[in-house]
Amino acid sequence: MAEHSDKQTALVTGAAGGMGREIARILIARGIRTAVADVDGNGLAETVQGHETETLVLVGDLTGENAPENTIQAVISEWGQLDALINNAGYAIVEPFLEMTRTAWQRTLGINVVALALLTSAGGRVMKAAGGGRIVNITSPASRMALPDYAAYSASKAAVDSITRAAAVSLAPFGVLVNSLAPGMMDTEMQSSTEEAMARIGQRSDIEAFLAERTARIPLGRRAGISEVARTVVWLALDSPDYMIAERLNMSGGLDRD
Repeated sequence: MAEHSDKQTALVTGAAGGMGREIARILIARGIRTAVADVDGNGLAETVQGHETETLVLVGDLTGENAPENTIQAVISEWGQLDALINNAGYAIVEPFLEMTRTAWQRTLGINVVALALLTSAGGRVMKAAGGGRIVNITSPASRMALPDYAAYSASKAAVDSITRAAAVSLAPFGVLVNSLAPGMMDTEMQSSTEEAMARIGQRSDIEAFLAERTARIPLGRRAGISEVARTVVWLALDSPDYMIAERLNMSGGLDRD
């Protein structure tokens, strides 16, 4: 195991594309040694292209037996420390409420809840021993909304909110800061596939009109840019005040008004 360094180390899950990729690239640009985890090895390779010496690529399914703990241990084995953990990996499926399946619920909760909770616990133990660190969980406005065709995802993100609060209180005495961020609508791969499924279920053939209606619900009148949300996640992971914990930071353009 490498000796502890003054150079900070971060782990970003779900980093093969979308916001996770952007978060990782911002961290790398700031000189942070960055581990990236995802099931998509090709996507991870693209994320770290040109920065292989300062990154660690971890390909695997976080729902596997001991996968969260092994992922944290891989970072420690490589660099000897973990200063920031960003739980960005997520899964979403659209199903009509009366047609929900066990498979969809198990997959959604396995990634969004169980893996996140175990990563937070394993990362928290490492940070406790080191005397500090930061954990950022990605939640969603869906956690506070009634979405009949998106019930598994909504429930999973409500669980993320609960886990964030519990972890924040548990780890606060050890200098580990746990917060979350709820991004609004972004044009990521997952958002696009989700909205296409919603349109099909709603028998909406004009996808552009459907998307425009959804965007119009946002008080700011536009969707979030992936980069602007990713920069805020990095702010929570590196720069936010040391006295802020258990915060659910809304960055939804007013879609989540609470």
